[in-house]
Amino acid sequence: KWDYFAGLGADQIEAHIRADTTWRRPVWPLGARRSNGPYVNIHDPFDLADDAGLGEKPPPRFDGSEQLTPAERIALDVLELSWPSTRADVKSRYKELVKLHHPDANGGDRDAEEKLKQINAAYSTLRASEHLAAE
Repeated sequence: KWDYFAGLGADQIEAHIRADTTWRRPVWPLGARRSNGPYVNIHDPFDLADDAGLGEKPPPRFDGSEQLTPAERIALDVLELSWPSTRADVKSRYKELVKLHHPDANGGDRDAEEKLKQINAAYSTLRASEHLAAE
């Protein structure tokens, strides 16, 4: 019987098998050899590629607001708040708007009453949200 691995240690056999899993080609961890775009090696003294939008684009920035549901976004708009907001911010803004739009403070105005209903619904939505920070 012929043994291809005769005379090799266990570590050498393991290294040989691992190299065969990638057909003995060099490999790198994902993201280790990022390209700067297809136009990185072009000599562009007048920045025409950048002006045409062909240059390197910065990665998108995420602020956490992409996790918000549409109802939570609408609720933040109703309360006139921006992201990121804490529960304390929401509560204090809610109190301000309730005092401003309460029908007793506006002589029973129907528009103020409707606005107050929207504010109450928005506050309920944000109170139930799991995306707002505690403080």
